[in-house]
Amino acid sequence: MTTQSEPQEAPKDIVLQKACDFIAKLEGCKLTAYKCPAGVWTIGFGTTSGVKEGDQITFRKAGELLRRDTKEFLDCVRKEVGSICNENQLVALTSFAFNVGVGNFRGSTLLKVVKKNPKDFIGIKSEFLRWVYADKKPLEGLKNRRNKEFEMYKKPCILQK
Repeated sequence: MTTQSEPQEAPKDIVLQKACDFIAKLEGCKLTAYKCPAGVWTIGFGTTSGVKEGDQITFRKAGELLRRDTKEFLDCVRKEVGSICNENQLVALTSFAFNVGVGNFRGSTLLKVVKKNPKDFIGIKSEFLRWVYADKKPLEGLKNRRNKEFEMYKKPCILQK
């Protein structure tokens, strides 16, 4: 005899939560749509999909969008790097992909260097720091972000598989 049981909630994804927290700190939150330095309409913690001038959201909605968007980018990162990266490296690469977009992430030399040797910290730092331009001009905010992403990338995990 079979019985139906209540669906069980999937185990909480710790990497997803860490990535959301990390990205939220880097992005900040604006509840009214604005144009980012690259000229893209943005809202909340960096959501760009479907955003148009005049849009407004609640803080709760901004958090929901952040989680949705971050999961999409984390899934992409995991697909690309498999199991060669630790938790902190996944968080850093997810933040990078969140900021530059999936296509740019997949085509980046950063990803190529990580895939070749995820412990090549000198090469990886150099690759992070190539991505500091908007409209062909280096932005201090992007320099700061890339440095924070690299610091997260090289930060050892206490528990590793």
